[in-house]
Amino acid sequence: MNNFEFKNPTKIIFGKDSIKKLENEIPKDAKVLLLYGGGSIKKNGIYNQVKNALAKVDIVEFGGIPANPEYALLMDALKVIKDEKITYLLAVGGGSVIDGTKFLSAAALYEGDSPWDILTKNIRTEKGMPFGTVLTLPATGSEMNSGAVITRKETKEKLAMGGPGLFPEFSILDPQVISSIPERQLANGLMDSFTHVLEQYMTYPIGALLQDRFAESILQTIIEVAPKVLKDPTDYNAASNFMWSCTMALNGLIQKGVPSDWAVHAMGHELTALFGIDHARTLAVITPSHYKFNFEAKKEKLAQYGERVWNITDGNTDEKAHAAIEKTVDFFHELGIDTKLSDYTKDYEGTAEKIAKRFTDRGWLGLGEHQNLSPDKVEKIVKMAY
Repeated sequence: MNNFEFKNPTKIIFGKDSIKKLENEIPKDAKVLLLYGGGSIKKNGIYNQVKNALAKVDIVEFGGIPANPEYALLMDALKVIKDEKITYLLAVGGGSVIDGTKFLSAAALYEGDSPWDILTKNIRTEKGMPFGTVLTLPATGSEMNSGAVITRKETKEKLAMGGPGLFPEFSILDPQVISSIPERQLANGLMDSFTHVLEQYMTYPIGALLQDRFAESILQTIIEVAPKVLKDPTDYNAASNFMWSCTMALNGLIQKGVPSDWAVHAMGHELTALFGIDHARTLAVITPSHYKFNFEAKKEKLAQYGERVWNITDGNTDEKAHAAIEKTVDFFHELGIDTKLSDYTKDYEGTAEKIAKRFTDRGWLGLGEHQNLSPDKVEKIVKMAY
């Protein structure tokens, strides 16, 4: 097991009717910017719950944050923060709203020329404006980590940022919120969290026995609850396990002491930036090809995953590993998610070359757990995903 340090300062408030506890978490003298997405929270009752809990707090609202938080729109929100002298941010939404809030947390205190530099120059945020979250869509784990991904339409880029100053002070997780989420978004959430675990697990054995079993238990739980959640989102027990699995998948715990990959996400982000494909679905497109291309490097872990998660007992290491990839693809299909780029766009020709060039231009010359996935290899993986 590798050396590691672990600190996660986010307070989690989990369970039924926990939104009412908001009033205990935000400073009484704060001036709060309430951030949310397309307005679904006003239809499903969450908005009213939040407003009731914060009846005594000075609130300014900013809605309309899209599924991939957009830089230009966030700059409008940043102007509100400055003009209204906001002191605290509250994200009420899924990963996109929370990611957008993290960008604003960093940008509000950033002293450089352009906040976009935070993303292009990989500037770590050591101290941001304090913020909390009310999670409305389990998926990204953003409610308990310090990372974010921001999109810029004009350049068709989707870039990551982070730093120890971007942990939420608290996050409220009420599993009842998923009852009003459309099936497509639920499937995306299941897919996203499942792949988050794979990115931190599907590398090579390093003797981190407990870390492996943490990861495998999350994968097994997602597989078990997925059909229940999709069939009946009001099933509180299934919803609870789904929501907590999404949070645990990316709160930093399972990545400690082990190598991580994240090449699937790097390639997937480009597909979202270029075509507007749902983030989770880009992961489903890239994952099978990535594992097949890197089969020799990953086959021991693939076989272990096949045995422990999918109960594959027949065959040698290679056969178990191949079967594990097929089981994974079958699971994605059971979620109703297609796994080829051509399923989403007819304009896929040239995509691989374009992504490889972008990675070269950025100096991303060695992705993956071995840092040997060069742009020419990325090109081959993306072509395999057509």
